[in-house]
Amino acid sequence: MVRRAIVVSVIGSGLEWFDFLIYGYFSDIIAQVFFPSRSGYLSIILTLATFAIGFIVRPIGGVLLGVYADRYGRTRALALLTISMAVSTLLMALTPGYAQIGIAAPLLVVLARLLQGLSVGGQFATASAMLVEYAPPGKKMFYGSFNMTAQSFALLLSSGAGYCLTTMLTHAQLLSWGWRLPFLCGALVGPVGFYIKHRVAESPEFRAMQGRRNATVDADSSGRVRPTRAARTPMRTFFREHGRGALCAIGVIGVGAATNYVWHSYIAIYVERQLHLPLQVALRGAFFCGVLNLFLFPLSGKLADRFGAYRLFYPVILVWMICAYPLFAYVVAAPSPERLFFAQIVSTVFLAAMSGAHPGMLATLFPVSSRSSGVAVAYNAAVTLFGGMAPLTVTWLTRLTGSSLTPAYYLIACGFISLALVYGTRRSSTEPLAP
Repeated sequence: MVRRAIVVSVIGSGLEWFDFLIYGYFSDIIAQVFFPSRSGYLSIILTLATFAIGFIVRPIGGVLLGVYADRYGRTRALALLTISMAVSTLLMALTPGYAQIGIAAPLLVVLARLLQGLSVGGQFATASAMLVEYAPPGKKMFYGSFNMTAQSFALLLSSGAGYCLTTMLTHAQLLSWGWRLPFLCGALVGPVGFYIKHRVAESPEFRAMQGRRNATVDADSSGRVRPTRAARTPMRTFFREHGRGALCAIGVIGVGAATNYVWHSYIAIYVERQLHLPLQVALRGAFFCGVLNLFLFPLSGKLADRFGAYRLFYPVILVWMICAYPLFAYVVAAPSPERLFFAQIVSTVFLAAMSGAHPGMLATLFPVSSRSSGVAVAYNAAVTLFGGMAPLTVTWLTRLTGSSLTPAYYLIACGFISLALVYGTRRSSTEPLAP
């Protein structure tokens, strides 16, 4: 059952993130199909704004699905959000373009992104909670790292699909129907949801919590007993009891989310519009980064279990902040596929070092009874602020300043914020935030 839970979680989460990431790789095509405009800049801004909408609603989906997972179980929540993602991705794949149905086309795309955002909002928290709760003592960071492995699996699939389509199809074919193929394939995540619901058991820690809840029972008039439901925790009470942990979690995730979306989502636009290189170059590098992370994320989790997650967190972030500017400057000075590929590999190594232990770090900041909702609130807030808004923010700042090095400044600023939040919350009380 442990192996089944890990495998299904990685496959289901990977397909969900594939559905979410593929939009970023085909954002330039989607802009032409659904947001036509005489201004190419306005068209891409509208597309990126729609991309950002998926992140804006993620905290809402995270809270709703997190509370549901804490009350009714991790597997039921994972099954629900997986099926919802399949429906939204299918809607994206089948929606006609602006030329066919007019304003209804972009509205349906926005609706699909809203459903995707709500679904993905609960994925990370629920999957992380289940993996960590299945983990034996001393291996929580390692088991949790498989949730990050799922994201690299998604990066591998999405970049590989994008590279194959952009090299095998003409631009006219890609614009007409080619871009829809990965969205149609992404809808295959639906059957995984049904498998999770019927074949994967609840985690041991959640079952133990249910047992403690069921120890308090009420007897009805016939003498039968019924278990009490999980206590409802108002958000005000949650933030009073776990607010410091939530701020620490936002700091843990912040710079990693920014790095992930700058180098894996925004890079597709940056390569074409700032470096004037073919899109295939960025997709090829992203594919190899996905392969590399399949091994680096579990290694990072193992090291965090052995040496301590926070002992590794601070030096990795500091070194990354020092390297972010020279890395971009190296690529911008003489844009070439070789330099870009080198920079992508270096950024991936740093991303794995800082993010491999994220699921375990976040899950251990909250008790079992509010773990999914706590991780969901913090994770989605951080990803929305630092990651989801990154393509839109960096595109706007680059146009405002005219500097091709804007992404580097953005990453350095996010690093300072992350360090301040984690250090401040962990030093503000004598009680440890996590074991």
